[in-house]
Amino acid sequence: MLDVYRGGLSIRRLRVLIENLPPESATKTAIRNSIPERELERVTDEGRPDMAPWSGTETLLAQVKDEVRLLRFTMLKINGGKPPEFEPTPRPGIPPKHVKTQRRGLTDEQRRALDPRLRQQPKEA
Repeated sequence: MLDVYRGGLSIRRLRVLIENLPPESATKTAIRNSIPERELERVTDEGRPDMAPWSGTETLLAQVKDEVRLLRFTMLKINGGKPPEFEPTPRPGIPPKHVKTQRRGLTDEQRRALDPRLRQQPKEA
């Protein structure tokens, strides 16, 4: 086995190996479970499924649940019933579609740096 301490395995290589483990592995599960609640809320708002506390299997199960609920919703609607509004199962790390994420625009200086045509324009006060 390669040894990190003796130089046989670099820290970078170890990080790459850990990052590419399957989501259901014990190491990835331990990493997900160790993320503080505040950090989870932040990465959920940013849309980071890789930092979510659910594994890929749990996410797929939620997707199947949504499909069954949507099928039931559709069947009730077709047969003249009044089903409740369909709400997909919330998934950690994936913001709901109805929530808009804020996009930060570029500053004038950043625009000038990117576009040479704007570099000669006077700065606005």
